[in-house]
Amino acid sequence: MKRNIFVLALCALSVVTATAQDEIVSNYRRSSVYSILVNHLDQKFASEIKTAFLEIPVPDKFNDHNLSVKVLNMDKKLSGAKSSKENPAITEFLEKNRIASRLVGRWFNRDYFTGVCNMELVKERGLYNASEFDKQLALRSARGIAMLQDAGEELIGNTYVLVNDIRYNDKSKTSKGVGTGLRIAGGLLGAFTGVNLSNLTDNVADMVESIKGFSVKINTFLYKLDWDDAQAETFYTQQYASEPDETKKNEFDIKRSSYHLKYVGKVESKGGNTSFMGIGEDQPIVMVRKACQRAIDENIADLQREFPDFRTKSPLISVEPLRAYVGMKEGVTADSRFEVLEPVELENGKREYKRVGVIEPIKNLIWDNRFMAVEEGAQGATLGYTTFRAVNGKDFSKGMLIREISKK
Repeated sequence: MKRNIFVLALCALSVVTATAQDEIVSNYRRSSVYSILVNHLDQKFASEIKTAFLEIPVPDKFNDHNLSVKVLNMDKKLSGAKSSKENPAITEFLEKNRIASRLVGRWFNRDYFTGVCNMELVKERGLYNASEFDKQLALRSARGIAMLQDAGEELIGNTYVLVNDIRYNDKSKTSKGVGTGLRIAGGLLGAFTGVNLSNLTDNVADMVESIKGFSVKINTFLYKLDWDDAQAETFYTQQYASEPDETKKNEFDIKRSSYHLKYVGKVESKGGNTSFMGIGEDQPIVMVRKACQRAIDENIADLQREFPDFRTKSPLISVEPLRAYVGMKEGVTADSRFEVLEPVELENGKREYKRVGVIEPIKNLIWDNRFMAVEEGAQGATLGYTTFRAVNGKDFSKGMLIREISKK
């Protein structure tokens, strides 16, 4: 009996330890992302692309900061999409719909009708001690002000908008017989049931005909919320209301146009064919999602390489060996290098990151974590993490953060 109790105690301890370790790994600050689709109503499979896009989650290296509007419908091709410059049509949409102020309102859980705000999301994403945070803010202490500045710099100021302009590449040359068969079957079923299924079966058949050549090109435009000390000061003193306050509510509503998004840049996916191994011919939406999600992930990785401020951090999940939950979805290759960062909390409550070393992935131990990599039987899909070796530095600890740096 005593032995059984001892075993149970060990099991309980292991669960507590695992939970604590999981908290160390999951508790780190992420940038926040709002992702939008530019949906071209004039193109083939526009409806299917929209459906697939709405199923794509925000990458787990970011906080989900999505708003209610996820799709911008256009009845024609986006002019100037090939240019790396700011696109007037997209910028006009963002400004006209006051997206910047909506992102700010979401950060503070602002009630649209009453204007009442709170700091719950800031505390949650900033990993602040809730009671200490509230206490310091109530005292209006220097530490409380520093914590607010810290939240502004690393949380609110790292809010991004991804606008994905998705275009279908019509390269269909095969599987015509399958498509024709589906149309015939649909016609027979319609005659038998008395229900007109021609539109549905035609669209599915078209997609099956395209299954071996289906691909998309995606131009992803990146914007960043413009949040500085002056903007924060105005918001906290004149617009933030912890209880109903008509004056502060109206002040925010009147000044919504003073919030802006800064254009960062644009990348374009290569639009190459995606392997559809593991997807049945009766799953066309899955095929579309795979093509779209792979291309979007590729673009996010390219944006991070090109714009260092957009780069994400990931925690080390072990140090012997060095491992982290990053992989091919994040663009990791054998040539990638990562700096290892130790988070340091300063006395005033702000946080900074100190580089303690550099690591690189080990060839053949790079995780293929791209969407449906397991189903297609891709090499490295079942690893669960990428394993690294140290280039320089030592005394790494679990929970330290890694961030990609320029390739060697």
